[in-house]
Amino acid sequence: MGPYYQNEGDGQERKWFIRGISWGVDIVAVIALAFFAVVMLGTKLTVSGRSMEPLLSSGDVVLLDKLWYNFSEPKRMDVIAFTDPEDETRTYIKRIAGLPGERIQIREGRLFVNGIAATDLSEREPIKTAGLAESEIELAEDEYFVLGDNADTSEDSRFSNVGNVRRDQIRGRVWFRMSPFERLGLIR
Repeated sequence: MGPYYQNEGDGQERKWFIRGISWGVDIVAVIALAFFAVVMLGTKLTVSGRSMEPLLSSGDVVLLDKLWYNFSEPKRMDVIAFTDPEDETRTYIKRIAGLPGERIQIREGRLFVNGIAATDLSEREPIKTAGLAESEIELAEDEYFVLGDNADTSEDSRFSNVGNVRRDQIRGRVWFRMSPFERLGLIR
């Protein structure tokens, strides 16, 4: 039996087959990464109401990062979205003012954390309604106290229908405004 000679065409077909498989794997990986990014970093929410003005206005479309708090804890001043404890289809957008274990009180129109005026919230108008925070509130180890930036129009932790927000109610961090286009940018 003589020596075996491979047909040149067989090698080219094999190269194209391997290259096609490689491209297919790359395409699937890019689609999976894009899907992950959209689902985890790009959940769109539309702001309803005036409670977060001037930062966010009714009708603004924002993106919610659902992944952020898997790697870090919510911090004071973060703008978050959380579910209503009575109706999980309803979502609120507010700013974290009090952290787990802290004592919160509103007096003389100002927020006090552990008996000290919260300077990081000092640019606000005086808070006219203290609500539940008229008396000092001690947050549990999984609770946050949230306020709207426009406190006079906000349903937030000062009221029993919202109350303190448990960690498991937090859907994610509001991080980017998509619309209106002229206000496009990061949320701080």
